[in-house]
This record gives sequence, structure tokens and C-alpha cells, in this order.
Amino acid sequence: MEFALQYEIQRSRPHYDGFMYDIYQQATEQVRLADRLGYHSVWTVEHHFLAEWSYSSAPEVWYGALSQVTKRIRLGHGVCLLPIPFNHPVRVAERIAVLDIMSNGRVECGTGRSITEQELGGFNINPEDSRPMWEEAVSQLPKMWTQDVYQGFEGKYFKMPPREVIPKPVQKPHPPLWLASTQPSTWEVAGSKGIGALGFGISEPGVIDGLIKLYKKAIANCEPVGSFVNDRTAAATICVCAPTREEAKLIGKDAIDFTTRKAAELFTPFAKQEVKGYEYYKKMAEAAVATADYRLSLADLDARIEKGAVMVGDPEDCLRVARIYESAGIDLLLMLVQVGAVPHDKVMQTIDLIGKHVMPKLSQSARTFQAESAAAR
Repeated sequence: MEFALQYEIQRSRPHYDGFMYDIYQQATEQVRLADRLGYHSVWTVEHHFLAEWSYSSAPEVWYGALSQVTKRIRLGHGVCLLPIPFNHPVRVAERIAVLDIMSNGRVECGTGRSITEQELGGFNINPEDSRPMWEEAVSQLPKMWTQDVYQGFEGKYFKMPPREVIPKPVQKPHPPLWLASTQPSTWEVAGSKGIGALGFGISEPGVIDGLIKLYKKAIANCEPVGSFVNDRTAAATICVCAPTREEAKLIGKDAIDFTTRKAAELFTPFAKQEVKGYEYYKKMAEAAVATADYRLSLADLDARIEKGAVMVGDPEDCLRVARIYESAGIDLLLMLVQVGAVPHDKVMQTIDLIGKHVMPKLSQSARTFQAESAAAR
């Protein structure tokens, strides 16, 4: 299993003048540290209108800057929104290709449709159209990257004549494709199309095992939309690592409480709607509305740490949680480190401790296991 940073680019209230500038500059410094420490990748959302939760409305611009101040870390869109009112497929293909050139072939192309009414409604997208819009677009991206002259498309949601879509990406045949996968049915969709599953939302150990089984069953009989099968899975978790569990809990509790509160706010509009394809989120919204208090007790947090539901604690705590995810079959662990109002120096501490005291031990465990397996054979 490899390690990655996952960003919403967020900051909980109260705010101050210049905080948006600060969180981008701080996130850039955090990614540069992760690059030096050997993290696999950094992933960033595309969100719109979600104050507090995300200020990442143009991730491709930030990634252009990151491509010039990092050397090894891969740049993962987590994700590009593909319904055409958000982004025309040609513009996505062009931007990904330019970023791949500027980063010397380090792009991972995550895709999605959006799961909030604020964003869908803001762009006048009927939620029931979002999945077929995504399906049309994702089927055409690989063709735009690989055909010398793209042969054009006649779909329900977008149409275009043959054109030479330029430039082409550095990676051949094209960058890996992924899909944001929150509800179980989406893990199956990702597998059926031969693309990676980015497990956002509820993906804690115990839950994630069943989702991976769904994905693996679907990908075994997939009809790839791309030129190759990207058989990889990722899971997201809040991560706060400190020299002691006590310090990590004091930082992590506020971060988890913020995440729970904002998630409830984001999904609440679906509690009063019947939207085809969003039934899963309606159930989440109804559960959120019924919750009177989002705040965890420290005892509850200890229980979640022991269960592996959050990656909060000292390096040994975090190593144990990482091993749980690895044993479930996760290929990439997406760590949310810049959460709520976690201070920049504490985010840097988390990245440093994971990079120096967790990643090497997990890698050593993997090498030992491989050596023992080879000896047994």
C-alpha cells in the first residue's frame, strides 16, 4: 500500500482576512515536504460554493504550480467533475494533457459527477442527469488522448465533430483513470469500466472490505473505457499524527467534529428530495438530520482509533491503522491532513511523522512478507 495526501483546501470559521491565500501557500509547502519524503501522490477535489468545506474550485491551476515545485509526487485529480455544465470533456482532456507535460508524466485523472445539491443546482444540473453525463464524458477522454484526430461524438449531453485535440499527454497510452466512489453501486461502476475506485466517504475498515469485493468482482468482467485497466483502489481517512496519542486526540477531535458537522450540512438538502441515483445520500442526510450532537467524546475517539475508523494518534497508532487498510486490500491510502482548523505546523508534523516512522515500517513489513512468501515457495 502507498500513501497519499488528500485535500479539500478547507478552513473552518472563524475566518480572517487573507486566510484563503494562507491555506493555499501552506498546502503547497505541505506537498513539497511530502514530495521530499517519498509520498506516492497528492489528490485534490473540485468543489464549488462550499464555504468552509472547500476552497478548491480550480485545482488544475494549483496543480500547475505544484508541477514546478515538486519532482516525484504524482498529481491526482480527486476529482474532475465531468457533467458538461461543470467542464466540457475536451477542456478536461486538454488540461490533463498540459499538466502531464508540465509534470513529466505524473498525472492521475480522477473523475466524478458531484454529490451536493449546492453544486449541481448552482450549475443548473438535474441530479438525475449527472451519472449519464459522466458516463458520456469518461468514455471519450481516452479517445481524445489517443486518437491523432478525435473522431467526434454524438451523445445526448454533448456533441462535437472530429477535431485534433491537442496536446497529447506524456504518459502512454494515457494517464490512469479513476472514479470517486462513495456509495457501493459506484464501486461496481468503477470496476465495470476498468478504472480505479477512489473511496471517499464511509470507507473505514470493516466497511471497505465489502466494497473492495464488489469492485474486484466487477473489474474481473469489465469493459474498459480506457486503453488499459487501472485495477487500483483507494480509501480516505482523517489523519492526525503527533508524538503522543493525547496530543493527536486534542487536534483530531475538533477536525472530526468539523467534518461530521459539515457533511451533515452538505447532504441535508437531499433529506427532503427523492432523486434517482442519489438515494444513498438521502439516507445519509436523513441520518444526519436526526443527529442532535455531532461532537465526539474523547472516549468515543479512543474507540474509533482502536477500530481503525480514523488515523489519529502517535506513529504506532497510525501504523496499526495503516496495516488494517493494507490487509483489506487497499492500494492507496488517502490521508486528509488539512482538516477544519488544524494548524499548519501540526499538518507538517503529521506529514513528517508518517513519512519517517510509518511509511518505512509498512514498506519493510511488505518486503519481509514477500521474502517469506518466496522462501516458502
